[in-house]
Amino acid sequence: MLEPCGLKDKKVLVPRGTGQAKSFSQLVEKYGGISIEIPLIAFRPIEINQRLQTAMDQIDTYEWIIFTSNVTVETFFSFKKKEEFCSFPKIAVIGKKTEEVLNEFGLHAEFVPSAYVAEVFVEEFLPFVEKGSKILLPKGNLAREYIASSLIQNGSYVDEIVIYETYMPTESREKLAGMLSAGELDILMFTSPSTVDHLMSVVQEYKLESHLEQCIIGCIGPVTEKKLLSYGLPIHASPEEYTVKEMIKSTIKYLEK
Repeated sequence: MLEPCGLKDKKVLVPRGTGQAKSFSQLVEKYGGISIEIPLIAFRPIEINQRLQTAMDQIDTYEWIIFTSNVTVETFFSFKKKEEFCSFPKIAVIGKKTEEVLNEFGLHAEFVPSAYVAEVFVEEFLPFVEKGSKILLPKGNLAREYIASSLIQNGSYVDEIVIYETYMPTESREKLAGMLSAGELDILMFTSPSTVDHLMSVVQEYKLESHLEQCIIGCIGPVTEKKLLSYGLPIHASPEEYTVKEMIKSTIKYLEK
């Protein structure tokens, strides 16, 4: 049983933006921590182009659509409301949060993998896909190509279309640099490789590498782990289940040791 004050007075970086940070911050505070919200990642929809417009107009020609994040779901339906589609293909999702957001739109996922990483998704999804199936894969500009390339290799036709861009808000850079240089962040938590890249771009610009040595680092998933290791950073907490809640629990267990 975890102590309710397992993060007592620890200042924890919450790397999400307004609207996404609330549940993360609430968990930090539930365990006695102090949440410091500095969005390391933000998203903006692309301007709709002919390729995306055609895919949405011809949605009934796809057997499957794959949503890899809640941002992908929200962005996709910002272009065209669910009610405007006459029909919709079967849906596969990665992640609990993605499934929850999909349900909020009144849609149901036909397939959810047992673990929320691309490799597990592909392995478990392939038996559900017939050769020659046409699949729509909306994604962000920094997303990996692993899912699309694996499905194509298996004989599917995949339309992989970028629908949003990932960036670091300008105002976050100065705030992050100031707090790191003043030693005001005890725990850094990373939810994606992009959050690591964006933090390290600030660290390198302001020459703050030594200020990371006193920080406890937690992350979600093997791809984020790999990114941290590529910068030579230690990983103190990384749970088997890739959720923010489990990352926080894993961090508390590390602190208790």
